[in-house]
Amino acid sequence: MLQVLLVTFPFFALVLAGYVAARRRMLPLEAIPGLNGFVLFFALPCMLFRMGSTTPIAQLLDARVIAVYLLCGLLIVAFTIAISLNRRIRWNDASLGALVAAFPNSGFMGVPLIVALLGPVAGGTVILTMVVDMVVTTSLCIALSRLDGAGGEGRAAVFAAGRKALRGVLTNPMPWAITLGGVASAWAFRLPGPVEKTVWLLADAASPVALFTIGAVLARAQMTANHPMPLSDYLPVSVIKLVVHPLLVLVVGLLAQRLGLGLSETALTVMVLTAALPAASNVSLLAERFGADNGRIARIILVTTAAAFLTFSAAVTWLT
Repeated sequence: MLQVLLVTFPFFALVLAGYVAARRRMLPLEAIPGLNGFVLFFALPCMLFRMGSTTPIAQLLDARVIAVYLLCGLLIVAFTIAISLNRRIRWNDASLGALVAAFPNSGFMGVPLIVALLGPVAGGTVILTMVVDMVVTTSLCIALSRLDGAGGEGRAAVFAAGRKALRGVLTNPMPWAITLGGVASAWAFRLPGPVEKTVWLLADAASPVALFTIGAVLARAQMTANHPMPLSDYLPVSVIKLVVHPLLVLVVGLLAQRLGLGLSETALTVMVLTAALPAASNVSLLAERFGADNGRIARIILVTTAAAFLTFSAAVTWLT
């Protein structure tokens, strides 16, 4: 356990550094969107391209990983919505809460952390889970969040939200970076030397800046929250994210192996560890955009990020 904590500590320490910097105003809150922009449009796509281009194409097209991870994500979404809906929490808040329960922080945190723990062989599986979460889980939850409407207007809102989610996927540079990386891997293509060096430098910047930005985003969300909230509104979803989700992936993965589907031990371990990550910080931006209770979402992200230092490290110790 101590060895695992020595590996995970720097990653969570960078999150804490970003949190402290924003809380103490050493980093102006107005600068956070700029950091987000750098990570989302420059550093992280370069890191994903590098990882995709250096990963065997067969690993990037593993249908067994996609099927197991997608099934678990859908079950988590359905279960979280079912236990969340009440007089105060309607479809909009319940659906975005379900997304934050099913969508781990695989981009900003998972890729560098899990690769550091398990080696480059883990990269392709983490990338596949990201594609599932960005394309399917996010689009589904955004569509479900529009069900608060009634009759034909409600259905129209669902379809409009689905189209908006699809546009979001198409304009998101990360899926394109993964796709281009996969194509480069399949064709054994390498960028020209100076271009490759530039891309690699940006890729190296992704992990520290992304982790620092997570902390700053969490601090901003906490500082701008303007109403108290009962623990029952966000603590159960936090437990689902950190405990139920990885256990479900483990159980479904073991069943897939029992059925002879050929899911490798390495892929299953990577999927479970990915599911054990804290909630994705970008869901807070989606909650704000679609008018959900962003204070609730921010609390879930904050609780899971703080607790994951121990729960994720325990999962690594148990599985490896």
